[in-house]
Amino acid sequence: MKNCIIEYLNIAENKEYNNIINNVVDECFKEEKLDTTNLYISITLTDPKEIRNLNNEYRHIDKETDVLSFPMFEKSEIENILQGKCIEVQDVLGDIIISIPKVEEQAKEYGHSFERELAYMVVHGFYHLMGYDHITEEDKILMRPKEEKILNALNILR
Repeated sequence: MKNCIIEYLNIAENKEYNNIINNVVDECFKEEKLDTTNLYISITLTDPKEIRNLNNEYRHIDKETDVLSFPMFEKSEIENILQGKCIEVQDVLGDIIISIPKVEEQAKEYGHSFERELAYMVVHGFYHLMGYDHITEEDKILMRPKEEKILNALNILR
């Protein structure tokens, strides 16, 4: 079973994007021991207008963003799944929506490759699905090293 399903909304399908995303998601699943579960992620690649609409509809924030994550499980439920209380049927861990033009813009802004920025958006969204956040400094201390570990393992560096 694939660890993710990739959909395109208002942008052209791109094999390079698919390769980057699948590699990152596979590494995330391996690192977090989800590779033996029946879970998968739905990832939609879209444009700024669509992600702004979704951000407004679901978060009541009327502005464009780079990535949105919609988890389907609470952190405690994921921990139960990992402890062998596994789900029997295939189920979605959550949805990640990424604005490809925003990825391009931020890659230039931060002075690194498109691959690095897209990979970061995927791993960042993944850890939101896993129940991590970065609102407080304490949260960042838990989330950021996990993100960097995945990117380093794939040799996707700044």
